[in-house]
Amino acid sequence: MPVAPEVLLVFAIVVAVLVLFAAEPVPVDITALGLLVTLLLVGPVSRTLVGAGLLAGPVELVSVDQGLSGFANAATLTVLAMFVLSEGVRRTGIVQRLGAFISRITQGDETKQLGATIGLVGPISGLINNTAAVAILLPMVTDLADRGRTSPSKLLLPLSYASMVGGTLTLIGTSTNILASDLYSRLAPEAVAREFRMFEFLPLGAVLLIIGSIYLLTIGRWLTPARIEPRADLTEEFEMADYLTEVVVRPDSPLIGQRVENALEDTPFDVDLVQLIRDKRVFLEPLGQKEIQAGDVFAVRTDRDTLVELLDVEGLDLVPEATVDEDELEAAEGPKNLVEVVIAPGSSLVGESLATASFRQRYDATVLAFRRGGELIRQRMDDVPLRVGDTLLVQASAVSLERLDANRNFIVAQEIEQHDYRESKTPVAVGIVGLVVALAALGVMPIVVSALAGALAMVLTGCLRPPEVYDAVQWDVIFLLAGVIPLGIAMESSGAAGLLADAVVAAGDVLPPLLLLGTFYVVTALLTNVVSNNASVVLMIPVAIEAAGTLGANPLAFAMAVTFAASTAFMTPVGYQTNLFVYGPGGYKFTDYIRVGGPLQAIFAVVTTIGVDFFFGLGL
Repeated sequence: MPVAPEVLLVFAIVVAVLVLFAAEPVPVDITALGLLVTLLLVGPVSRTLVGAGLLAGPVELVSVDQGLSGFANAATLTVLAMFVLSEGVRRTGIVQRLGAFISRITQGDETKQLGATIGLVGPISGLINNTAAVAILLPMVTDLADRGRTSPSKLLLPLSYASMVGGTLTLIGTSTNILASDLYSRLAPEAVAREFRMFEFLPLGAVLLIIGSIYLLTIGRWLTPARIEPRADLTEEFEMADYLTEVVVRPDSPLIGQRVENALEDTPFDVDLVQLIRDKRVFLEPLGQKEIQAGDVFAVRTDRDTLVELLDVEGLDLVPEATVDEDELEAAEGPKNLVEVVIAPGSSLVGESLATASFRQRYDATVLAFRRGGELIRQRMDDVPLRVGDTLLVQASAVSLERLDANRNFIVAQEIEQHDYRESKTPVAVGIVGLVVALAALGVMPIVVSALAGALAMVLTGCLRPPEVYDAVQWDVIFLLAGVIPLGIAMESSGAAGLLADAVVAAGDVLPPLLLLGTFYVVTALLTNVVSNNASVVLMIPVAIEAAGTLGANPLAFAMAVTFAASTAFMTPVGYQTNLFVYGPGGYKFTDYIRVGGPLQAIFAVVTTIGVDFFFGLGL
């Protein structure tokens, strides 16, 4: 039987999108927008080709209204509102206060630290979007490891994994659940089509969280490597001993009288003037406008070979027996000057370099080194394109670090002490989130309505200021959703989903329904580890629903298997945003995710398949 041109075209588009999502030559949200434009162009272009006699008949995958429906989709708007609600809670500082409490009770015991990390992030991820939960808790967990002399690598991967599992507790725990709910309500047979209920995920999600926690505290703890040794000093962690030193300006130096910003501008040297000590006072960025004087002492970042040339050409002397460590770089006034800063998903710096982004001038901060997974980069950093998850070792004044911490382009991996948290608003913010959940759970109003009302309430009650609402939203996720939702429509309307479902069901002659359900879990989980979790749901839910209909099975069970699988991308750093958050700060290698996450993924494949059958039932 010949395959319709629409189906072949959809398959071609799907393959191209998957390759782009996996290789990521451009950010995934840009790929999603390209997908949207492609789907919208198919109709007009095909009609033009028909008019020119080059095509037998027009091909239409989605109408204009269908193509743009992702922007007005209930799932997209609910996710947007949840980002605002999560930010309202974050601004109260309640999670940071919980972190301080945990630090006091764990007292440097790694087992207690690990248990507290998992026990905190799991439940929180069910209420305030798991991605936001990890972004909030990462600095707390890093500081917890620091204070307890524990390797942060031992805590950060479990933080990410526990947040993913915690996101399966409720409808609002992750954007994947919200999107799956919307797809099921539109694509399931009319007799059973509906949105998922708020706590429909909870029984199986709780089982997975318990099993996942036991794994992370036992087998997972043994498998998780300590890539970063417990440290006393960030300069030791980044192995900066051969790249940081102090020099003094000689009276005959040609640099005298020049501004710092111009002093080494025309030289070929890979060097940064990091810190100035003059008359026993310590100055950090911005140093650019200061004129260099004889006797000035600079902490400099450069390699040993360059240093030899620099001393000779620029009239500098080494400061005898000087050691530039964290204590020396923290000598300026203020609570903290040296921190790790992670490039966040959706950051405008992705693809930029430190030079093209004018990082030093824009943020009044100096990058001393950066880590990409387990790789340390300390030379010629200015022209290296930045990626999501890169961890920069940054020195700056307390004021500049405050600005970096408030900037959505970054996640500062240590707690910054001078936060202006709205502690008095804590009961209000928590109450708003609780009311949003309660109204949706009781069926008083749809989740999209209660979430948008809650977002507005955050502003009206002063938990958030109006400009902060826009900063709170991860716009890359919103555009990703808006771009991929029409693909699900195209798969369904073209018949591509039905064709794939028929192929899967053909295996039903060999496999019993339970194993077929497990196959959907495994395929979705593998797909999610390579491409976006939301894209996996959009691709797999239409096929799962079609397959269930052909088998005469419960479409809800098949949709749930796909939804749970899409939320558990344990085996790669690129499969889920939270994995990227911890990739740099934990110093992990790509293979660490397979090593620790592979067994967990296999356990979940079995438990989820059996659990879906038990809680939702395979039969109609």
